[in-house]
Amino acid sequence: MPNPKRRHSQQRSAKRRTHYKVEPVTLSKDSTTGELHVRHRAHESEGKLYYKGKVVAEKSPIA
Repeated sequence: MPNPKRRHSQQRSAKRRTHYKVEPVTLSKDSTTGELHVRHRAHESEGKLYYKGKVVAEKSPIA
């Protein structure tokens, strides 16, 4: 298995890392509640958990 004989310079490492960029999060508006949420994620509104515009789960009061 080959190993590098010398250390890579900081400039060389930085050139390789320039392609890693943070992309902004895509937000969508829910059709039923009208709230903005992260796409392809469940979101909570008024104590209910929504996914794709449908109620997936509801919070039950703790006894």
